[in-house]
Amino acid sequence: MSGPILIAGLGPAGIDRIPAEMVARLGDPAVPLVLRTRHHPAAEALLMQRDAVTGDDIYETAESFDEVYEGLAGRVLDLAADGPVMFAVPGSAVVAERSVAMVRAEARRRKIPVEVFAGESFLDLVLQRIEVDPFEHGIQVLDGRGLPHPLLLHLPTVIGQVDTPLVLGDVRDALLRVLVPETPITLLDGLGEDSERVEEISLADLDPADAGLRLSLFLHPEAPGWPGLIRTNDRLRAECPWDRKQTHHTLARHLLEEAHETLEAIDALPAEAPGGEPDVPAYVELEEELGDLLLQVVFHATLASEAGMFDVEEVAEGIRRKLVHRHPHVFGEAQAHTAEHVMANWEQQKKAEKERDSLLDGVPAGLPALAKALELQSRAATAGFDWPDVTGVLDKVVEEAGELVDAGDDLEYRRHELGDLLFTLVNLARHLGVDPEQALRSANTRFERRFRTVEDGGTLSGLTIEEMDRRWEAAKHDEG
Repeated sequence: MSGPILIAGLGPAGIDRIPAEMVARLGDPAVPLVLRTRHHPAAEALLMQRDAVTGDDIYETAESFDEVYEGLAGRVLDLAADGPVMFAVPGSAVVAERSVAMVRAEARRRKIPVEVFAGESFLDLVLQRIEVDPFEHGIQVLDGRGLPHPLLLHLPTVIGQVDTPLVLGDVRDALLRVLVPETPITLLDGLGEDSERVEEISLADLDPADAGLRLSLFLHPEAPGWPGLIRTNDRLRAECPWDRKQTHHTLARHLLEEAHETLEAIDALPAEAPGGEPDVPAYVELEEELGDLLLQVVFHATLASEAGMFDVEEVAEGIRRKLVHRHPHVFGEAQAHTAEHVMANWEQQKKAEKERDSLLDGVPAGLPALAKALELQSRAATAGFDWPDVTGVLDKVVEEAGELVDAGDDLEYRRHELGDLLFTLVNLARHLGVDPEQALRSANTRFERRFRTVEDGGTLSGLTIEEMDRRWEAAKHDEG
């Protein structure tokens, strides 16, 4: 009969922290023993008592941690095919031990009996040293080799497996993106040993050279990032006289202003962004404006929560579900090989979900005219109501321009024909892959900049149109 397999956690420190009965079983030379690594105090003590196979050679030759874990599991299971075997790992056998999970899963499939002695986890000692009750404050434990995105630090946080200078350096850099350099960090190394180290330093002083197999980090900063923004907005709503006065309607103009300022910041980016060399100052400005815009979303969600309707987490979850539902080519079995196909699917799904009679239902009446024209045309195009290429649109532009010229002095007729021409120009922009609103804003900016140059800080009074035109051409030339 294959097996059985005994999986044992060696605890965070020396062999003296393991129950004597388990030490005796692990020391039995009649049963093969596989140690995940010899680089652990209890493992070293066992190797002084008996022979054992270690996985250190796998660590040295494998190209990834996945290969390491698979190699370890395979080694244990191969030995179990011939009879009993023991597999011992640092810390707890049920905390941060993927190789253990692999052994248990495959042993279950092969019907090999498995016994698990979990052992003491490094977390047990960490919690004792940092004096944090996880039920009172909450706690999260993160893997230094793969920090999550987004990195939320609103709970007391333990970061483990910072075992190489490269990993610890990456952890430090990731933390510095959301925390100030003065943030206290507690280093916990060699816990349970006489030489254990528990030291609080600043994040800026975190040295990659401190990395080690038994090093953990602990931090409990004021909540930064997304959770911190929500908490800060809640407090302002409760304590700031201005924030307390706001309603959805009083905030509406701020939402519009911040949206326009964000658009200005986007306009300042290079046309190929995010491709090409990043324009750092422009991105700094965009980051700030996106923050201002995000605050408006959070603030409105806060007010809705006060009304008992929804909070910001429900807003985020609602849009997440919508994205999943409307991208069946990513999250389901549907096919969509082009951006145009994706948009066609999107619009058809919206029409079905909202029980609309027309693809054009739901276009906001208050959209600026250019934006509304673009949206109407884009939706119609998803149904195939469109010119096949830009040539037809250019011909239409010429036709509409001619009709405007023929409009004569009839003001209403002029307005009608100019509207048709503008509508067709929006269609031209769409076929060229250009946002007409952004194009016009850029043209406005160029005109303002050049005209100020023409003015040259003074008045244009007395200048002829020819002289002003020369200044204009000079301004264009200077811009390159």
